[in-house]
Amino acid sequence: MATVFSAMTFSAPMAYAATCGESPAHEAFDVQGLKSELMVTALSCNAQDRYNAFVGKFRSNLTDEEARLNNYFRTTYGRNAQKEHDDYITQLANVQSEGGLRAGTIFCMQRVAMFDEVAALDDSADLAHYAAAKDVVQPASYEICGAPEASVSRYSKHGTTRHTTSRHRART
Repeated sequence: MATVFSAMTFSAPMAYAATCGESPAHEAFDVQGLKSELMVTALSCNAQDRYNAFVGKFRSNLTDEEARLNNYFRTTYGRNAQKEHDDYITQLANVQSEGGLRAGTIFCMQRVAMFDEVAALDDSADLAHYAAAKDVVQPASYEICGAPEASVSRYSKHGTTRHTTSRHRART
């Protein structure tokens, strides 16, 4: 498959080269990843009260970031937005839970301290910076790729052709 990808990449004229960068929703993905990791930690380590305190303190910010995620998925996936968003949330919780299972008994000792760290944050800007700085596991990366009007078709994960200016790329 890598050969096919390489062949397509090198055979495409330079005029079709897309420029990619972080999604404008990157911060929302960071915050959602942190929120999910704290939820997995709360459920695994019997710290639900600490998770509830986090959600209460940052409710407004979490709601705003959720709206940004909804907009990203609507813009990127159209009528499949809810399914793709749900899939992302499920995959996010799964990869984070798997990490906890691999870590074993040390997981709670390593992760519960995050509740103290987020409790010390003052505002939504602090939360965004903290979420970006944490090495939170994500199931995929999300980028925006701009392409010329006559762009080459891309294939979705289901094998159907689509023309788009954004793409969902699995993190390696």
